[in-house]
Amino acid sequence: MAISPLAPAAFPDLPVIEGVTFAAAQAGVKYKNRTDVMLAVLAAGSTVAGVFTRSATRSAPVLDCQSKLGAGDGPAAILVNSGNSNAFTGKAGTTSVAAICDSVAVATGIDAARVFTASTGVIGEPLPHDRIVAKIEELTAAQSATAMNDAARAIMTTDTFPKGATQTVEIDGKPVKIAGIAKGSGMIAPDMATMLVYIFTDAKIAYRPLQDMLGRLTDRTFNNITVDSDTSTSDSLMLAATGTSGVDVTGQQAFEDALHAVMLDLSHQVVRDGEGATKFVTINVTGAASDADARRVAMATANSPLVKTAVAGEDPNWGRIVMAVGKSGAQADRDRLTIRLGDLVLARDGWRAPEYSEEKCAAYMKNPDIDINIDLGLGDGASTVWTCDLTHAYITINADYRS
Repeated sequence: MAISPLAPAAFPDLPVIEGVTFAAAQAGVKYKNRTDVMLAVLAAGSTVAGVFTRSATRSAPVLDCQSKLGAGDGPAAILVNSGNSNAFTGKAGTTSVAAICDSVAVATGIDAARVFTASTGVIGEPLPHDRIVAKIEELTAAQSATAMNDAARAIMTTDTFPKGATQTVEIDGKPVKIAGIAKGSGMIAPDMATMLVYIFTDAKIAYRPLQDMLGRLTDRTFNNITVDSDTSTSDSLMLAATGTSGVDVTGQQAFEDALHAVMLDLSHQVVRDGEGATKFVTINVTGAASDADARRVAMATANSPLVKTAVAGEDPNWGRIVMAVGKSGAQADRDRLTIRLGDLVLARDGWRAPEYSEEKCAAYMKNPDIDINIDLGLGDGASTVWTCDLTHAYITINADYRS
């Protein structure tokens, strides 16, 4: 599979986060000779927070992880497989999760109540967990503080590139490191986080403030991206703080800003790897009656197949944006609406702008990064959402996804 034209130039050089190690292996969950399972082991004292899909058909791993958050402060482990989502698998799914957690517990000495799992891939097929269990001893023995990049590759499905991001922030004269990995390419319209994301820091912070921080930042990052308007059964975002730096970041805005930067970077990479994507689209909505209304307009625009195909075709079709505003359910007034591509005005005051230039707007649409700016002229509400275009390649990928 060709790498997305919107991919970063290279995978970042992720720092060692003291207190966490990684390993990856080939378990043959769906394909042979493909790295498809990773294990991360966290030192005692680590705090683990998480947000998960609100889908009514959540997978067995998601339900299990949700039940374990906030339990204890002993060592912890995270095991993730690709190739099969263990979703819509009934009691067999629960059995698979228990078997994996118990096996990790035996191999590592970690309480099964502190073992978190995730699965990504096809929905509705029983997980061949025995293949994963058979690799747990190997994964435990191979643990390394420098193998986070291998873990990033192990969790990929239709992704065309592994995703990583990092920040270091100085607090009270001491460095605090943050590093994260993610997977996601299709079935992206998160209702909490996105696909699978794992972020690690050596900061010291208790569970509740860490969980609250993660929730706040999720709503400004992963909950504001969309590729295709579909929310996964398996969306999981976990944040682990090992405390090994000795720096308490409770209430430290500098740490929250750095974490936000990592989460925003990873969320943007997911969109840039959207299945078949050739354009990265930022939709800025201002002047709404409320922030909630602004988000309605932004999401309606981002999820419109007509808007997305116009972007793919490099067509500055402002009529499709007008349509999306009107259907969003948000308060809107035709005669107060202004629409821009970057700084170029398409429409205002209820009709096409007199200064509109087809030539300039068509040239702008050839850029790989597109800004659609919508001002409703009604109030102070604002929202920003990120999406990609919709090309024939998306259909090609998803028409034979199970094969």
